[in-house]
Formats: sequence, C-alpha cells, structure tokens
Amino acid sequence: MSLEPTALDMRGHNLNVALIHWPVLNKARHVVATNVTNFDIHDIARASKTYGVKKYFIVNKIEEQLMFVSRMLDHWNVGEGSRLNPMRKTALDMIELCPTLEDVLSVHFPDGKPQIIATAARDFPGVPRCSFRELRQEMFELPQTPRLLLFGTGFGLDEQILKNCDLILEPVKGASIDDYRHLSVRSAVSICLDRLLGSW
Repeated sequence: MSLEPTALDMRGHNLNVALIHWPVLNKARHVVATNVTNFDIHDIARASKTYGVKKYFIVNKIEEQLMFVSRMLDHWNVGEGSRLNPMRKTALDMIELCPTLEDVLSVHFPDGKPQIIATAARDFPGVPRCSFRELRQEMFELPQTPRLLLFGTGFGLDEQILKNCDLILEPVKGASIDDYRHLSVRSAVSICLDRLLGSW
C-alpha cells in the first residue's frame, strides 16, 4: 500500500538535475543552443542543494558558454567570492559542466544509465507520462536508483532528447484562469523539486 506524500521521508534519494541548453527548440520550433544565464546557474544550484540533489549538470555544446560558466564558478569556489559568500560556494560545488547529455551519462554514470525523466509540456510517442505523486512514491520505494531529471531551456527539449527518456513528468500547473504557465526554468526547477522531495 502506498503512503500519502506527506508521510514520505525523501532523504537518501539519488536524484540529479540537468539543465539542457542543446538540443532545444526556439519559438519557431527550430533546434538551437541557448545561452547560459547567471541566474539559472546560481538559483538552480541553491535549490538543488536545499533538496539534496546529488549533481547539477549544465549541458551546452558551445565551448565559450562553458568557459563563461567555468570562470564564474572559479570566482565563487576558489576566488574572492568563496571568502565573501561561503554558502554560495557550498551550492555551486555540485555543478558539473558537460557539452552533451551523452557526456553526462558516459562520464558521470559509468556503471549504467540512470532513469532519465524529462520535464515537458507535450507528450512524446513511446515515452510514458508520470505524475509528481507517482514519481515521488517510486523514489521513496527505490531511493538508491540513480535518476536524472532534465529541464529544457528555450521552448523545450528537442525530440532527440525526449526519445531517450524513460518518463515524462507532468507539467507544472498553477491556478490562473487563463492557464498561464510561462515560468522561468529556475522557478520550474524549484517547484518540481519541492513536489518530489519537499516535506509538505
């Protein structure tokens, strides 16, 4: 018998987060690479640290973008920022930079592919949809299973990412009368992590 979400102790889980900048879609549904934003680096790392995420991967095939992130991380991890704000350093320590999702899997999961869960508003043929409640229950029952939760930038993940996922998580819905759902990705990450791992 499954327990109510409020009764679940989600500590000990093995969830990782990846922010995908390529391949993603733009407004015209073309495949593009998006730029990394400073707010996403910091805010997603802080949310991930708060909820016990193991690793936060930033995925971007553009070398200059990864170099920008690397320089910023050096400032906070070993430079002046590490002395001014050590709490920020603690969160940013969990970030790993990778050019592709394939690199994430081969380098950081050498013992086998994790369960890959996409966040997407649209369905994709052959990939089952799951609710927050269902995934939270599964994570409670099988906490050591490595999981990788993907968040797309731009206008969402391209199908070459979706076709390799095991599950698609239901979209975040609020209570607006007109069904407005244009959240920043960092807001969406925080909401998803709280629904999956929060002690509510």
